[in-house]
Amino acid sequence: MAEKNDYYQVLEVDRDASPDTIRQAYRRLAKKYHPDINNQPGAEDRFKEINEAYAVLSDEERRAAYDRFGHAGLEGMQFDFDFGFGEIFEQFFGFGMGGPRRRRTPRRGANLRYELTLTFEEAAFGAEKEIKFNRQEICSRCKGSGSEPGTSPIRCRNCNGAGQIKQSTIFGTMARTCPTCGGVGETISTPCRTCRGRGLERRNVQKAISIPAGVDEGNQIRVSGEGEPGINGGPHGDLYVVIRVKPHRYFRRRDQDILLDLAVNIAQATLGAQVAVPTLEGEEILTIPVGTQPGKVLRLKGMGVPYLRRNGRGDQLVLISVEIPTSLTAEQRKLLEQLAETLGTEVRPQERGFLDLLKDMFGGLID
Repeated sequence: MAEKNDYYQVLEVDRDASPDTIRQAYRRLAKKYHPDINNQPGAEDRFKEINEAYAVLSDEERRAAYDRFGHAGLEGMQFDFDFGFGEIFEQFFGFGMGGPRRRRTPRRGANLRYELTLTFEEAAFGAEKEIKFNRQEICSRCKGSGSEPGTSPIRCRNCNGAGQIKQSTIFGTMARTCPTCGGVGETISTPCRTCRGRGLERRNVQKAISIPAGVDEGNQIRVSGEGEPGINGGPHGDLYVVIRVKPHRYFRRRDQDILLDLAVNIAQATLGAQVAVPTLEGEEILTIPVGTQPGKVLRLKGMGVPYLRRNGRGDQLVLISVEIPTSLTAEQRKLLEQLAETLGTEVRPQERGFLDLLKDMFGGLID
């Protein structure tokens, strides 16, 4: 399968081009390479490529996915790249290229976006959530017809039901969408009182969705068919649930690992200790080895976040810091002074400092 060209290069625009710039570039190139005008070899393929690029870059959601992930980010987005040659000219120049136009062509509904905030634990272990959002639904009164119950649409008098009117241009005789009926061939004589002829009404919707274990900030969950309804009987769009995660009191997250800062006292670091530390599943006993230095990272295997849609879990990484007391009792001071006499006064330059250890840890170089 041939590799697709970059859509921005196809439309000959910069990656930060505005929607108006993209629209103008598309209009210029579509007119130049339209196969009914340009009969050079490859013009039709070039026109289709331009059409495909515009279908992505003219849509805010598709463009964002493409900018982030390239062509792979568009996989699973079910939309039609082929607008139709006649429809292109009609959209930008007001005319079709002749021949009958398809009336009431089914079109897929628009996608919706919903932001869902989870607790740290819900993101880690998954959850069942009820969400409420607003979307358009088929009108309950007219069942989508747009006409008041008991009435029916009538044939458009302007185009006599054809949906098009003919007009002579420099390109020859072309068909233009009827401005009265919008190309449908019918007009609504008595609009529905509820939807005012649109066939749609806005409603609040409540849905239960399953959040898989291991999701993280910014992940998206696609709920198929829960977007806006299609046009002329087309399928619904999709609902994209964007995950937001509340900060935790103790934990931070790095991929599937959980990070915990733990302060111990001088005695615990020097002599070693058994201490209780919080985890996602309650307290666990952690062994502080004898002579633990500030910046030491201890690992609780398998106590991190489950991997998304596969078995296994990350680890919990505990970063040790040593608390230096700022006030001492007389007895504590005397004991420390006695200890100081036995340790001597020699100091040793360190090749690497505490900040270097932190950089290694957050750079993925933990031992």
